[in-house]
Amino acid sequence: MIDVEVVGAGPNGLAAAVVMARAGLSVRVREAGPTIGGGTRTRELMEQDHVHDVGSAVHPMALASPFFRDFQLSRRIGFAVPEVSFAHPLDGGRAGVAYRSMERTVAGLGVDGEAYRRLLQPLSDRDQDVLDFALHHVLRFPRRPEAAVRFALAVLEQGLPWWNRRFSTDEARALLTGVMAHPVGTLPSLAGAGAGLVLHLLAHTVGWPIPVGGSQSIAEALALDLRQHDGRIITDSRIDTLAEVSGARVVLLDVAPRTFQAMSRGRLPAAYERALSAFTYGNAACKVDFILSGPVPWAHPELHRAGTAHLGGTREEIAVGERQVRRGEHPSSPYVLLSQPSTFDPTRAPEGRHILWTYCHVPRGSTRDMAEAVTAQIERFAPGFRDVVVRTHTLTAAGLEAYDANYVGGDFSSGAVNLRQIIARPVPSLQPWATPLPGVYLCSQSTPPGPGVHGMAGLNAARLALEREFGLPVPALGL
Repeated sequence: MIDVEVVGAGPNGLAAAVVMARAGLSVRVREAGPTIGGGTRTRELMEQDHVHDVGSAVHPMALASPFFRDFQLSRRIGFAVPEVSFAHPLDGGRAGVAYRSMERTVAGLGVDGEAYRRLLQPLSDRDQDVLDFALHHVLRFPRRPEAAVRFALAVLEQGLPWWNRRFSTDEARALLTGVMAHPVGTLPSLAGAGAGLVLHLLAHTVGWPIPVGGSQSIAEALALDLRQHDGRIITDSRIDTLAEVSGARVVLLDVAPRTFQAMSRGRLPAAYERALSAFTYGNAACKVDFILSGPVPWAHPELHRAGTAHLGGTREEIAVGERQVRRGEHPSSPYVLLSQPSTFDPTRAPEGRHILWTYCHVPRGSTRDMAEAVTAQIERFAPGFRDVVVRTHTLTAAGLEAYDANYVGGDFSSGAVNLRQIIARPVPSLQPWATPLPGVYLCSQSTPPGPGVHGMAGLNAARLALEREFGLPVPALGL
């Protein structure tokens, strides 16, 4: 009899498996796809030797989350950490630029520099205390209440209609907005402000690192550690019902609630079933990858030094576009999240070539190819971009769900990021990783702390299962 079955080899499933195996338990991971990684897979999408991240590309949480810090991920794989964490170009060759250095960022923002410092410096100075609050269940009493209060006040300021009061320039407002738009949803919003401020404070601490060789290296580091502790991974092994893994003492599911309901085949209590059915999925992304014959010809020189860029114009323009997506429309001028990894990691493309990773927000379930709209948005801030495009590859919102069933309708967050679902993710509970079924736990990003490559949902579920089912503590995770 095996101790633990893990269904799904995404970052959270692998994190949970590592914790259980290091506790001395027998662990087997079952992955439906031909390769592990989930949202951290890396592939040659168009041409040989041109390496693209299919899911996420930039990973501040890989250096900052409590799980990956304990796992010592930065000693296991290489990271390129750009001096410019991210930037936000505007018309007329202007841009807001977030450097690793707070001082350089403040200086670049001119009249808004000190206002920016007063908002972000108290959070960056308390980054681990803020993360301890933000990367656990929000219903848990924070270990450092002062940090939680400071963070909450910043969220209230930037998540409500008076979000413009602090800043007077487009550059400062856009710099904040680009990060707060990462979760698909209307702006301003408390959920968007919370997610954005967590990511923003990391720009001035660990930075926004790019894994050398691709995001797949994160999954491979977890898989290697699992195997070193006698865990097994079986790919091309789809699990459709819980009966298929009933021989294990504990089952950890890195799946969306909708998939869990289907796997349960009517075994869930009616009240819990209703609560899961109330869990909603958000709008989606259309992902467009490029092969380029040269670097992006940005109008603003500091964009060349940025690992990540947020495109879409001013704060007001982005808010309009996000409202259009909520109405089920495809914006003609979409918000675009962009990463240029080959600028910092030469292993991604042959000499003289570059790859570019982008996505834009679209209504869930969309089948529209947004490559032209994304190209036009980049051309707006990088005149001549079309001339360096060699090939493009599009994964529509519907295609994202086909690629990963956890991305319901193309929702890469595996559940809408809104105030209700920060508290009830996926159900209202102090221990939402536990289910009513004996020995069955959810560990996907549909559970706290939500989306992102941080491993914390896997750690939280594994910690609870170790305590309840085996009476064991969380083991040491370092090298």
